[in-house]
Amino acid sequence: MAFNFGAPSGTSGTAAATAAPAGGFGGFGTTSTTAGSAFSFSAPTNTGTTALGGLFSQPTQAPTQSNQLINTASALSAPTLLGDERDAILAKWNQLQAFWGTGKGYFNNNIPPVEFTQENPFCRFKAVGYSCMPSNKDEDGLVVLVFNKKETEIRSQQQQLVESLHKVLGGNQTLTVNVEGTKTLPDDQTEVVIYVVERSPNGTSRRVPATTLYAHFEQANIKTQLQQLGVTLSMTRTELSPAQIKQLLQNPPAGVDPIIWEQAKVDNPDSEKLIPVPMVGFKELLRRLKVQDQMTKQHQTRLDIISEDISELQKNQTTSVAKIAQYKRKLMDLSHRTLQVLIKQEIQRKSGYAIQADEEQLRVQLDTIQGELNAPTQFKGRLNELMSQIRMQNHFGAVRSEERYYIDADLLREIKQHLKQQQEGLSHLISIIKDDLEDIKLVEHGLNETIHIRGGVFS
Repeated sequence: MAFNFGAPSGTSGTAAATAAPAGGFGGFGTTSTTAGSAFSFSAPTNTGTTALGGLFSQPTQAPTQSNQLINTASALSAPTLLGDERDAILAKWNQLQAFWGTGKGYFNNNIPPVEFTQENPFCRFKAVGYSCMPSNKDEDGLVVLVFNKKETEIRSQQQQLVESLHKVLGGNQTLTVNVEGTKTLPDDQTEVVIYVVERSPNGTSRRVPATTLYAHFEQANIKTQLQQLGVTLSMTRTELSPAQIKQLLQNPPAGVDPIIWEQAKVDNPDSEKLIPVPMVGFKELLRRLKVQDQMTKQHQTRLDIISEDISELQKNQTTSVAKIAQYKRKLMDLSHRTLQVLIKQEIQRKSGYAIQADEEQLRVQLDTIQGELNAPTQFKGRLNELMSQIRMQNHFGAVRSEERYYIDADLLREIKQHLKQQQEGLSHLISIIKDDLEDIKLVEHGLNETIHIRGGVFS
């Protein structure tokens, strides 16, 4: 279900451009309005940026990165900081830091140390998970804005949010900001999905492509205004093309072992809807755990709502069935009353007239039916026979109720065998208890003799 927080059609552009901010949302309505000429949707630029693209962006092979890789290898294998056997110990320490993904690796007096992060190729705290691929088209214009605010705070200032975003877009009267939906994220963050509708002078309207809107939000001055509104992240929600998916799958992310990446592709439970993504460090694992827990809560809430709806529908169904039965009885009663009225009316209408041919034919048919019913060998005789059988069955049923029940021979044999085994078990248990009692008596006798001997010695 889409939530449209914009003004009504025909007045939304002016209202959003001229309405004064209500304030109270930590920055909504406080950003400066950019000039309308700085932002145009007439020629959208396809940036190709997607939500998953950022996760797989490969670093550019610049000379500085080559030097960084060489320095990392030197710090891990052959540091020359001290010039003696202590360099080997330092190399092991640097390896440990690299595996852990934190610390600094010193290896040369003339070169700064290497900063070890969890993104370095040697970090061991890496895994591969799976994320759903978006299915929206670029023409749908959906852009995700992540706010560092609670969902309740977002919803309480919905109109101010729409007005502030409209000002970020330049306050153009032909543009209308709409909110597709909101979702709670971990750490008191909220995901807001928006799209922008552009109206042309001839009265037609279209959604601004997602890549075009995202490119505008990524401009330096616009990004600063969004940060003032509490936006921490913006991304498009568009599906990946087959070429992009192929490229992402063929090239393992930086620092991920190609063997692990290939195995992740093989273990993908649904390659049509899911795509493998790297998970680096415990923070990323915790983030995914929180997201999963949040989604589980949302699913449970939705299930509770569905359960309440089902209960309400069941009550309504029971009430409707009772009403239908009542209306059926009422309809039958009204039909009978109507038939009686028609009979009386027909009698009065035909009063004084001779019997017509069709009426005579009906009378003959009725007499024939009445004769068949009264014939001893026809329906009346069969009915009397059925009534006699019913009386006999009732009589025999009353007699049988006083009779005793018999158990099948095989079942009786099994019951006897089961009771016999229980009896043997009880006998064995009794023998064990008797042996234990004899042992206890023997112990008591020994203790009494020991006490008697000690008493004689100390007397």
